[in-house]
Amino acid sequence: MTSLSETSCPALAPHVVLKRDEARSRWVILAPERVLVPDETAAEVVRMTDGKATIAEIVDRLAEKYAAPRDEIAGDVIEMLQDLADQGYLK
Repeated sequence: MTSLSETSCPALAPHVVLKRDEARSRWVILAPERVLVPDETAAEVVRMTDGKATIAEIVDRLAEKYAAPRDEIAGDVIEMLQDLADQGYLK
């Protein structure tokens, strides 16, 4: 199992796709025999997981955009991405 930290550069696993479901006006994460419907904030974070940006960079962008405490955002982002990694959605 991969343990994520602020220096990690997560990306969607090869078998996973983030797609906009226009009919329902929401993002979905598609994997074989699984569909995950993240809320808008989670979908925004997942869109930033391109394998190049570190979690620290993602957190910095979110903290600036939402004028929110960085430490709070970092904890939430790492927890969410770790959960996705544990479920096999991220590599």
